[in-house]
Amino acid sequence: MPWSCANVGRILLSDAFTIWCTGLPASGKLALAEAVAAELQVRALSVEVISSGQIRRAASGEPLGFTREERDANVRQHADVAQQLMAGNVVAVVAAVSPFRSTRDEVRAQLGDFVEVHVSTPRATCIDRDKHGAWLKALEGDIRNFTGVDAPYEAPAAPDVEVDLSELSTADGAGRVLAALERLGRLSAARSQ
Repeated sequence: MPWSCANVGRILLSDAFTIWCTGLPASGKLALAEAVAAELQVRALSVEVISSGQIRRAASGEPLGFTREERDANVRQHADVAQQLMAGNVVAVVAAVSPFRSTRDEVRAQLGDFVEVHVSTPRATCIDRDKHGAWLKALEGDIRNFTGVDAPYEAPAAPDVEVDLSELSTADGAGRVLAALERLGRLSAARSQ
């Protein structure tokens, strides 16, 4: 069927939604996103994980930098990909620092069916778990505009679910997200068959 205005309503009434995992660098967002996606696939939903590194590399020949404007552009690119997936009835699970509350609110308004997951792993745990050494480089001044060091992170004021991966395993965190999805009606009995 060709695209038309009549089809837009059908798309918006689909089972697709976006789960947006936000938190400090190395908080466990991607691992949580992948665990949630795996559980949704078990429930027979089509799911794709969108990671920040993926979008930064794929956007253009030159990766975006870390100014406020570039960070916001990166977050909007995540939202555009999520919107395309939702149009194809695919659940999008985004793992991105997305440090600014106003930009996340903008994305929520754009996508509509949006579940915000705050991965609230404490800064000290993020530093300890950082496999790439980015936190250490930022703390030593070798990386500038690093979220949590010399660039701000605005935690969600009222996330749909909060997961602290210093207290929970990734599997238990995914369970908490799934419970929230059920509570919010995103995983009704009809959707989980």
